[in-house]
Amino acid sequence: MATTNNANGNGKGRMALGNVKAGKLVSPLRVLLYGVEKVGKSTFAAGAPKPIFICPEDGTAELDVARFPEPATWEDVLEAVETLTTEPHEYETIVLDTLDWIEPMVLAHVIRNSPPSKSGKKPTTIEEANGGYGKGYEAAVDQWRRLLDRLAKLRATRSMNVVFLAHSWIKSFNNPAGENFDRYELMINRKAAGVIKQWCDDVLFARHDVETRQDGQRSKGISSSARFLHTTHSAAWDAGNRHDLPERMPLSWTEFWSAVREARPADPEKLVAEALRLAAGSLVEEKATAAAARVGGDVSKAAQLLDWVKGRLSMQAEQQQENAA
Repeated sequence: MATTNNANGNGKGRMALGNVKAGKLVSPLRVLLYGVEKVGKSTFAAGAPKPIFICPEDGTAELDVARFPEPATWEDVLEAVETLTTEPHEYETIVLDTLDWIEPMVLAHVIRNSPPSKSGKKPTTIEEANGGYGKGYEAAVDQWRRLLDRLAKLRATRSMNVVFLAHSWIKSFNNPAGENFDRYELMINRKAAGVIKQWCDDVLFARHDVETRQDGQRSKGISSSARFLHTTHSAAWDAGNRHDLPERMPLSWTEFWSAVREARPADPEKLVAEALRLAAGSLVEEKATAAAARVGGDVSKAAQLLDWVKGRLSMQAEQQQENAA
């Protein structure tokens, strides 16, 4: 006989069926915005509802925003989050600006709290921390998880948005399916970056608008004053979102928030229409049309159809390039 795992054994525990909720949840945002230097990341976050910044750098000096005193240690960062969780206030968004300036505090904390080696030597670098062999970086990831746990509690307690800002750098990507190539990456340790990106709902990449024009035998980059958000993955950068955002939009919180609201909840008809628009005239048009008829009002199926069409078109484009070569 099946039993119910709860305190009183009467099926009235926290995980009882009567507590099940259906439908899409509208929750505070968890946003990671990274990009090139001086692109306007702090200005973007300043447009969020009633923001308060944790800033180990002076990127907000020219902005009229609320900010904690500049943190000197990792404990200061955690204390600021705890303060917002436990003390009354009217702030609606916490902004950590930037992750790559906060990371040295994380590493210093790990080094400072690492045990000495068997020879009695106290570690002085993250490579030596926790016995070496990458264990120092693993301990640092645990500290980032500690921060995420506190931010999750903050969101649950105060319903605050969380915005991470970070710089990018260009790193070589080891491509298992072909030749290696360079791409923009988050300017912190890759393991830590992976944990933070997984936690966020929207991972956004910001850059200046640049056009490439041929100048004789060389390509010349022409930059305008426009700045854009990229919301989906490409070979050049990592991005993604859970709000059915446009692939590119102006670097503006107002534009971003407007797009988020339009996609809450996601409209299956809109997703199907976009899938059919992309498939029109292609080799996948017939299959996409047949699949669209089976979607009904199911948002999940509509999103899967759109992803399938994008994937097939991408594969066809790659094949055409190979054939042309």
